[in-house]
Amino acid sequence: MRNVVRILSGLAVPVLTAAVITAGSPGFGAYKVKEGDTLSHIAGRYGTTVSTLVALNKLPGNGNAIYAGEVLKVPGKGLTTTTTRTRSKLGRVTYVVKPGDTVSGIAKRFKCSQANLLAANGLKAGARIYAGKPLQVPVKVRPKPRTDNTFAGRTYADHVVAAANRNRATLKKRKLPTRTQMRSLIVSTAKRYGVDPELALAVSWQESGWKQRVVSPANAIGAMQVIPSTGRFASRVVGRELDLLKPRDNVTAGVVLLSRLTGAAKLDIAVAGYYQGLGGVKKNGMYADTKLYVKNVLRIKAQLERGWDPLR
Repeated sequence: MRNVVRILSGLAVPVLTAAVITAGSPGFGAYKVKEGDTLSHIAGRYGTTVSTLVALNKLPGNGNAIYAGEVLKVPGKGLTTTTTRTRSKLGRVTYVVKPGDTVSGIAKRFKCSQANLLAANGLKAGARIYAGKPLQVPVKVRPKPRTDNTFAGRTYADHVVAAANRNRATLKKRKLPTRTQMRSLIVSTAKRYGVDPELALAVSWQESGWKQRVVSPANAIGAMQVIPSTGRFASRVVGRELDLLKPRDNVTAGVVLLSRLTGAAKLDIAVAGYYQGLGGVKKNGMYADTKLYVKNVLRIKAQLERGWDPLR
């Protein structure tokens, strides 16, 4: 949220290490998530989209809850990490052949193999080239520097990302409730604070898939994806300091926020306020991603009311 809490949906931790790809079902590969992977980088690596990965793997929300060790289905049977790495490091430049040029000479000049040069142009070994002919030359390209602080067009301060990394490391070491247990905790807490349980469940499912271990780069923590400033706000409301790393306190903070939002605005605006900040919604209206967020949360809420259990 902006003024109260900014939730970053559809994202996980930045890619820090290479992942493993193995053969999967026909037409697909099985990708083992490594520490720091994001769906956006995985999708880019395998030529697909985040929404496709979410649908293929039936991920909660926008897929922000992925974890090291989980295996995701990705398009493209038989892809390998080595192949992907090689392709990602190669670019193309167009070279117009000059009089006296040879395939071997061009390959040497651009430091690429003759085989790659021939393959890039659909040529066979021994094929003649002539002056004026444009050739596509495979060249190594330097990857653009990537900052782990920037996601979906939003950049977070170093100290915010550092705090998120510390919180993520702390939660990784803890024994935490199962998603079934988190669901029960959300329901009981919502009832205690007079919040519609299905609304609280829908928000948490959209945000984290009812997983306490999730921490976004914006340092939104836990099952309810609450940032520290909102935790302090909720602490003043309940009259005690809340520790967002603790499941019960995390749920309490998120539910207290929902209680205030639903008391101040109609349902769709309240849900938008959880994502964008109520002040931001009233001042600027709903952003495009906020509208999608609201639509998803209300759809999940309706499904839950009809008896849908995403854990089955």
